[in-house]
Amino acid sequence: MITIKDFMECISYCITDGFKYEWEIFGPDAYSLEYWNGSYEDGVSVSIVFDTKTQLVYEFQAWDYARGNEYRWIHPGYIEGHAAEAELRGVDNNQSYDDNTFTDLEVAEDILEKANAIVAGDYYDERVIVPLVLDDDQAFLLMKMAHEADMSLNQFVEDFLRNEITRLTSAELDELDELDELGE
Repeated sequence: MITIKDFMECISYCITDGFKYEWEIFGPDAYSLEYWNGSYEDGVSVSIVFDTKTQLVYEFQAWDYARGNEYRWIHPGYIEGHAAEAELRGVDNNQSYDDNTFTDLEVAEDILEKANAIVAGDYYDERVIVPLVLDDDQAFLLMKMAHEADMSLNQFVEDFLRNEITRLTSAELDELDELDELGE
């Protein structure tokens, strides 16, 4: 899990703002710390929401204004509650402060890697890490298929997921077209 130390090291201990977090989902002791380098055009901003008593990190966000990327990680135990409170408040749960959409990240290391690179002005991989849990039989089958395709397991799984997303997206579009034709 992400720690306050991870955040502080990412921003080189340079906090520019802090305030009590007002949403109820994280409880009465939630507090937010932020770093912003002062520029929206080519700037960066990183924030954290944590519990002042337990030090549990609830949320971590990173904005790369130059590349137009806005990333968010929410503690897995609070994702559904966060979405429910957003709905109660009439807020788009995926909307960032500046009317852009967050790219939600499930893997803590993914947001930390991206945030550190953003603050440092370094290159980072914009792809999203997707956790994949396989039992031994499934893992073996995928490794065998990757070997037969003369690919690494990671590349094989990535290609498979991309193709499946394309297939499902095409099927959804076809279904929408059919519904449009029925409505005419």
